[in-house]
Amino acid sequence: MDINYISEFVILAETGNFMEAAEKLFISQSTLSRHIKTLEEDLGASVFDRTTRKVNLNAFGQLFLPYAKSISRIQYEYTSALGNALNDEHGNVRIGSIPVMSQYKITDALMQFRNENPRFTLDIIEGDSLQLTKMLRSNQCDLAFIREWDDKDNEFNKILYATDTLAAIMPKGHPLAKENVIHLEQLRNESLMMLAKDTFMYSLCVRECQKAGFEPRVVFTGHRAENIIDLVRKGMGIALLMKTPIAFMNNADLKIIDIEPRVTTSISVAYPKAGQISTGAKHFLNLIKSI
Repeated sequence: MDINYISEFVILAETGNFMEAAEKLFISQSTLSRHIKTLEEDLGASVFDRTTRKVNLNAFGQLFLPYAKSISRIQYEYTSALGNALNDEHGNVRIGSIPVMSQYKITDALMQFRNENPRFTLDIIEGDSLQLTKMLRSNQCDLAFIREWDDKDNEFNKILYATDTLAAIMPKGHPLAKENVIHLEQLRNESLMMLAKDTFMYSLCVRECQKAGFEPRVVFTGHRAENIIDLVRKGMGIALLMKTPIAFMNNADLKIIDIEPRVTTSISVAYPKAGQISTGAKHFLNLIKSI
């Protein structure tokens, strides 16, 4: 029996939805469904009652859930304890971060930590917030700078580090460029460009467009904001991106327009609630709290 499948069962039981659970686990719905089916075969019993949109625990699932939570917690605690012992021995701190580190002065924090704690080495892992959340969950990093849209997810402890707002970026010759503020609904018929579909930012932008009453007409997605901005400059469409990173790019021929109602994201340092934290990670968290 694969212990990871048991952890996936716990997440699915808590969300009651394959799509939401798969997003949290950073795997596809089909992969999650296959894992749950394998787990049920290993257990010799079905654990969910499935409907079109929801999954609910049946009697066997309700019986198994508390044991599954214990198994998941023990697995995390022993992998965390072993990993932290190794990190303490080698003086290593594993820090995950969204790629835009310099734009949010994350590199300043890393440099300050290194100057104050020269015996520790830093292992920096760049990735999207969804990927980093999965890595925190599986103890592949000690802490991570992640971007969030709201703070309702209380799976991890968090320290707020920075905030930013969503903006529309377009050529100065676009009809909307004369505005200083626009509503998302004004982009209903526009060609839009966003970060890649497997990113937090794509999900956020699509969700906000849907809240404004329309499905966005997305003509391009990519992992690098620089490429999206270059395509804006060439006239492919309007980009929906966070304001701070765009300010670091060559944007003299572009118009960056605020969106109302304001869509604010926070960048927080997230770290596990359960298990031990390495000595180096504790020092880094203390530094972040003091900034």
